[in-house]
Amino acid sequence: MSNPASQDAPPVREGSSGDGRMTHRQRIEALIGLMMGMFVALLSSTIVSNALPTIITDLHGTQDQYTWVVTATLLASTATTPIWGKFADLVSKKMLVQLSLLVFTLGSVLSGLATSVPMLIGFRAVQGLGLGGLQALVMIVIAAMFSPRERGRYQGPLAAVMSLATVAGPLIGGVIVDTSWLGWRWTFYVGVPLAIVALVVIQRTLNLPVVKRDVKVDYLGATLIAGGVSVLLIWVTLAGKNFDWASGMSFGLVALGAVLLALAIFTETKASDPVVPLRLFRDRTMTLATLASIAVGVAMFGGAVFLGQYFQIARGYSPTAAGLLTLPMVFGSMLSSTVSGQLITKYGKWKRFLLIGATAMAAGFLLLATTDHTTDMALIGVYLFVLGAGMGMAMQNLVLPVQNNAAPSDLGAATATITFFRSLGGAAGVSVLGAVLSSHVATLTTQGLVGAGIDPGPSAGSGAGLSNLKELPAAVGDIVRAAYGDATARVFLVSGVLALLGLVAIAFMKEVALKTTTGLEQLDQERAANVAKADGQTTDGQAVDAALVAEIDEVEPALAGGTDGAGRGRPAAHA
Repeated sequence: MSNPASQDAPPVREGSSGDGRMTHRQRIEALIGLMMGMFVALLSSTIVSNALPTIITDLHGTQDQYTWVVTATLLASTATTPIWGKFADLVSKKMLVQLSLLVFTLGSVLSGLATSVPMLIGFRAVQGLGLGGLQALVMIVIAAMFSPRERGRYQGPLAAVMSLATVAGPLIGGVIVDTSWLGWRWTFYVGVPLAIVALVVIQRTLNLPVVKRDVKVDYLGATLIAGGVSVLLIWVTLAGKNFDWASGMSFGLVALGAVLLALAIFTETKASDPVVPLRLFRDRTMTLATLASIAVGVAMFGGAVFLGQYFQIARGYSPTAAGLLTLPMVFGSMLSSTVSGQLITKYGKWKRFLLIGATAMAAGFLLLATTDHTTDMALIGVYLFVLGAGMGMAMQNLVLPVQNNAAPSDLGAATATITFFRSLGGAAGVSVLGAVLSSHVATLTTQGLVGAGIDPGPSAGSGAGLSNLKELPAAVGDIVRAAYGDATARVFLVSGVLALLGLVAIAFMKEVALKTTTGLEQLDQERAANVAKADGQTTDGQAVDAALVAEIDEVEPALAGGTDGAGRGRPAAHA
């Protein structure tokens, strides 16, 4: 019979160290490729953010449609994030990263060809499909290559890349919109050459072995979750405008959404490979981190997405100037994420930085809640810096305690779950806060028109907003712009309250010192313990008990789906 030890010998990769692990150079090269892919996706997203007011105005869209142009991408990425993670157990992870980038690029090109807002919303959903893949794979692969404590050091470069995309996107988008011979459609096309470069870099640097295992993708669970959330978001967006809050249509949508989500929970308890493994929530850190991720996701996506609209509609700045005005927030985020990451790596402690970050984020939102359409821009810049500093410290590091507590075989599932709920919070935040903004703008516009002695008539409300702003008389247009400036403060207020809820959740998390071993090394330790146990049960060269071998084989591929899938102890094909 064959020796168990020889069966478990790790395959040696080309150019790797003798024990089969990735060398430091290989890990850094792979990290560069992953960051390049994320940069292209984030750049393509942020380029559009500053152009949206112009796009919606040109296509005669409404405030609700403005919201759904953003929500469609977030919702599609949320629903598909765990599915991409499951596919990673079946095929090459490098191919999946490249495929997700291609899908995102295709959605960008199609969005540039859109001739109506509903068409644009649909193509933005295609972008979300690709974004979901990038979200699912990048952080999981990084978790495999670097230990939780070491990971803090590399969160800085990752945050810097994200911040650079956040800076460059609005600026490039603003310049494109302000350039008459280009137009807003080029905000979608400009990312195509960058995507090609990213694909080449990933092809040359990301070399991961493939370990296949028998998995079942929980399509039903993902569909029910996405369906239930979508129905409730549609209800929040349309209620009070297309139909009354207390109406048959309203009650029907709420009931349908609740039933779909209840069925989703039931499905997750029965699925062999659920989208959201409910057993993970037995861990207190996982539960509280999920609640904090939802609250922070709602606040971050929901609050920040309306900044460009505030600067352009309420304050009258050009798209390029609006991009420049967000720089304090971006610099604050870049600085805090880099410094906090280095300190976390140095001291191995994370809770104090999460608490400081959540506090600063809540303070930034609450300070912005005091603004209106006449607030001094220098003061707004200070508030944005505080907000950015809080976001950079909280968002980038919130996944660390979850990955630190997770078992090696649960690392991928835990990371994907946190990402899932953060995106879900973002999608809900954009939709809910967009509805709050739209309703408050309608109220303030009506009050402003009445106060000016103008009959509101059918032009009052959100209809006298983005869809026909250019055609409105100057006096009415000024009232609408002032309404947007004053109403945005309420969005920041709600975001601030939600950020405080995230702070409370973080405060109740128990701090555990960050481990100094990578996900793959933790898996090696678990395997070694199992093999040692197996050796104690063998005599006269007998084979290891089949049930124990099966147990070892179950642990190892589980990490492969959630990390780089090194596949120690099993034949692996290069990706």
